[in-house]
Amino acid sequence: MIHADFSSLLTGLVLTLTAATLIAGGLRRWGMPDGTSILIETLFTRINTWWAMVVLLSLAGLAGRGGVVVLFAILSFAALREFLTLTAKRRADHWVLMFSFFVALPLQYVFVAAGWIGLMTIFIPVYAFLFLPVLAVLRGDTSGFLTRVAETQWGLMLCIFAASHAPALLWLDIPGYSHKAILLIAWLTVVVQGADVAHFVAPRIMGRHRIAPAVPHSRTWEGLVGAVLIGTALGTLLWWITPFNAWQAVLMSAIVSLVGYGGGMVMGAIKRDKGVRDWGHLIPGQGGFIDRLDSVVFSAPVLFHLVRFFWVTGAS
Repeated sequence: MIHADFSSLLTGLVLTLTAATLIAGGLRRWGMPDGTSILIETLFTRINTWWAMVVLLSLAGLAGRGGVVVLFAILSFAALREFLTLTAKRRADHWVLMFSFFVALPLQYVFVAAGWIGLMTIFIPVYAFLFLPVLAVLRGDTSGFLTRVAETQWGLMLCIFAASHAPALLWLDIPGYSHKAILLIAWLTVVVQGADVAHFVAPRIMGRHRIAPAVPHSRTWEGLVGAVLIGTALGTLLWWITPFNAWQAVLMSAIVSLVGYGGGMVMGAIKRDKGVRDWGHLIPGQGGFIDRLDSVVFSAPVLFHLVRFFWVTGAS
């Protein structure tokens, strides 16, 4: 059941996206008739992606906790497929891949759906992390062993473990916030997506000073400032849908924006190491699922544990 505050937020998002679609469409048609503006084209495709996010999260919310868990499980499956497609694999890794997709992924989300938070937080980083190389070595192929195993472990950590912390927010028993945790997932999504757009727009307005000058196409200080400022502004404006008061929302949204920006840098570095521009091509004009989820998978665990330790009564 969708909470009344979620309905209000959804209405606001729909109105905002409608206005953004009309403005971007107008600029695309009349302001930039030749379609050469990278900024306008990117914003237009991002707006279309946001429409899809709003629809999917709304449908999942209507289905309750189970719907949200299933949604993120599907996203994790798609993201893990993209990630492992770009990694070094051999025929001997068949068992490892089967374990990753059909054991580790469903079990992680079963633990989330059951509300077994303790087991959810240790299953992949402890048990799967240790079991996976044992499973790999049983096939007897040690060529590039460490690289093959480590890349798969990274895939499990990012695409499954980290991503599963977003739906796990639904099981936190926050005083005065009962049955409203889906609003926290929506808040996280709005903050990181807003920060992600600011990182793209800010360097084109304020200039470009690379954070890592030796790395081609690396992110900029202007993008970092823009991402944190816009993410913090959005998170603070939406403090009323969170368990935070206004000043807490400022701090939390700044942390989420900063961590999400760092996540984007890390995932970008992995793409450059693999020699690709995007993780996939499933989202027209926006690459793959990981290209849209990179900030979320880094910021969701941080948000989850901060809320768990400081807002959940009796947590330790």
